[in-house]
Amino acid sequence: MKKTKIEWTEATWNPTTGCTKVSAGCKNCYAETMSFRLKAMGTPGYDNGFEFSLMPERLAQPLNIKKPTRFFVNSMSDLFHEKMPYDYLDRIFEVMEKTPRHQYQILTKREKILADYFVDRSVPNNVWLGVTVENKKSKNRIDILRNIDAKIRFLSLEPLLEDLGELDLSNIHWAIVGGESGHKARPMKPIWAINIKNQCKEQNVHFFFKQWGTWGADNVKRSKKANGRLLEGEEWNEYPAELEMI
Repeated sequence: MKKTKIEWTEATWNPTTGCTKVSAGCKNCYAETMSFRLKAMGTPGYDNGFEFSLMPERLAQPLNIKKPTRFFVNSMSDLFHEKMPYDYLDRIFEVMEKTPRHQYQILTKREKILADYFVDRSVPNNVWLGVTVENKKSKNRIDILRNIDAKIRFLSLEPLLEDLGELDLSNIHWAIVGGESGHKARPMKPIWAINIKNQCKEQNVHFFFKQWGTWGADNVKRSKKANGRLLEGEEWNEYPAELEMI
């Protein structure tokens, strides 16, 4: 558990590590690259590289942090991975329920498992549920998410790989947009992000522009830092109102 440079959260908590690729957004997975790097460094928890692994020794970490914190859960994995035992997932959510002072942000590309898990379970009030949507093919994830009774439902439209067209954002509270990073990054066209931003405004959804990534608005390849976070000359750092709970 550590502080993070991810712009929309404060810290990460990884009670599991590793994953497998399920869609186009996974092609250049940063977590996979980082996992092999950490394995080479001998970092505890990454002995198996990017193979999905349970980390029960990390379960209690949030219990020991007194300061209210916003956690991105499983930045190095997917909480609803096919190999995740539901009884272990129950233990993770028990920790969240025991720490109402914190907020937990959960993203998945496995919307069917997400929905199945919550068929007979309730989402804790301090848990934000989100799905990744990188192209038109993955837009169906939004329909599944909107029907789960969570206090905050959000979208990570990153890496944004094409224009998503019209979006039904009903029952969605927050949208994060970003381009891809890394030397193999695929470029994001400005109009794709602008279209999402405009639809968020029309449908009263909070909008957060995370990054241009490796390719800038001018279609020039640079470092992520050099390309900045401006969209139409502004930084967009909106959050759901419930953030004020912290």
